[in-house]
Amino acid sequence: MSSIILLDGGMGQELVRRSPDSVTQLWGGAVLRDHPQIVGQLHQDFIRAGSTAITVNAYSLSRPRLARDNQENTLQTMQTRACEIAVTAIDETGANVMLTGCLPPLNGSYHPDSVPAVEEAAKQFAEIAALQAPFVDVLICETMSSIKEAQGALTGAKTVGKPIWLALTTDDDDGTKLRSGETLIDALIAVKGAENLAAILINCTRPEAVDQGMPILATCGLPFGAYANGFTKIATNYLPGATVEELSTRTDLNPEAYADFALGWVAAGATIIGGCCEVGPAHIAHIAQRLDAAGHTLVKDFS
Repeated sequence: MSSIILLDGGMGQELVRRSPDSVTQLWGGAVLRDHPQIVGQLHQDFIRAGSTAITVNAYSLSRPRLARDNQENTLQTMQTRACEIAVTAIDETGANVMLTGCLPPLNGSYHPDSVPAVEEAAKQFAEIAALQAPFVDVLICETMSSIKEAQGALTGAKTVGKPIWLALTTDDDDGTKLRSGETLIDALIAVKGAENLAAILINCTRPEAVDQGMPILATCGLPFGAYANGFTKIATNYLPGATVEELSTRTDLNPEAYADFALGWVAAGATIIGGCCEVGPAHIAHIAQRLDAAGHTLVKDFS
């Protein structure tokens, strides 16, 4: 039986669902700004569901995204607030939980054509990493849609000396390719030996695509895993600056169905699993129960 790090689920979509306000392009960042207590409660709900690692709610808090909302000058304040709320949530539950930082796509998700040059991106990622480093155990470069995007994030993240997990997002229909069209195999080759790289994952794609990518990740020589989303498919017209209202939620991915996928990834060798958009505390609780019933041990790290 395996030792498994169980991540939380998708913060943004669940926060929007719980918020009394309409969704904006700042997504979970707007809820953080206007209703911080909702963010803290959701962190606690994931911890109580069984997560042994939670991620700071900072996915939409990059300079370009904040600038589109005329809030670029709030970057430091918002990043710090996101980290402090997560730390407080862990403290209030008394749980032994890892806190992971979040280095997201700078301009928007799923669009490799919007990715800055590696050197430019690295500076922005390094700034975010420096703000989160005093609070977090690990940095996750999330939803990286191309090799260039991954390299920019890894270059920036390594400047603070924290372990780094790289989470790549793959094509919804072909999980052996990134959203850029580059192969997952080529991505693994490109990042092999990157400084402080400690794990590789697939995230924010359909769980069926994750199934296709798992055998490839199993060759990476590092701990690996996945956290999939619950969208029907990422629409081609979902552009940077768009809101998630343009995406549709699956109706067939209840907690039991999602757990079937997650336990399949564990059977394939994954040791870090969780959920992304549209995967809530109920899904995580069901995975935790299934892992326990199968004899796996939930841990917060592999030390």
